[in-house]
Amino acid sequence: MTGFILASGSAIRRQILTGAGVRFDTESPGVDEDALKEEMMLSPPGEVALALAQAKALAVSARHPQALVLGADQVLAMNGKVFDKAKDDREARERLVSLRGRTHTLEGGLAAARGGNLVWTHRSTATLTVRDFSDVFLDFYMERAGGELTASVGAYAYEGLGAQIFDAVEGDYYAILGLPLLPVLDLLRREGVVMT
Repeated sequence: MTGFILASGSAIRRQILTGAGVRFDTESPGVDEDALKEEMMLSPPGEVALALAQAKALAVSARHPQALVLGADQVLAMNGKVFDKAKDDREARERLVSLRGRTHTLEGGLAAARGGNLVWTHRSTATLTVRDFSDVFLDFYMERAGGELTASVGAYAYEGLGAQIFDAVEGDYYAILGLPLLPVLDLLRREGVVMT
């Protein structure tokens, strides 16, 4: 076990940390996300993302009190509505159609815990405008995207084929992927996980 644990099952978050040369372990937090979202249904999306990240970090930290644990979450918000990941390809197609020609935000929350206590939090917001793509493109994308359709809240992978969906994007690239890297690296330096 390293001194740093990512409390997330996200493949892209693991990829980001690995690409930055960070040594870490992963552990599923086992948090009932649906129950927490239900409790916070009237809260702003950014607060929901942060609360989920905190719950994940604290859950894993309780099991590994010596390690620094990072929890992360991201929610998609559009016109006051918060979206979850699509459950299947049909729902992913509906999500993409609902986003077509419109602007949405990705609200991200990060939280770090050690010894069962929160030691750091961070919030991010990215604004993305989806182009008014054709049904022909949508069919092409649905056929090629595969697991991307249900792996991310927007049914797209911005780091891959999903980039073709957008007209404009404002925000940190890594925040869009779900793990704002520079603030995380700053945290890891301060906590002695990576070199200063």
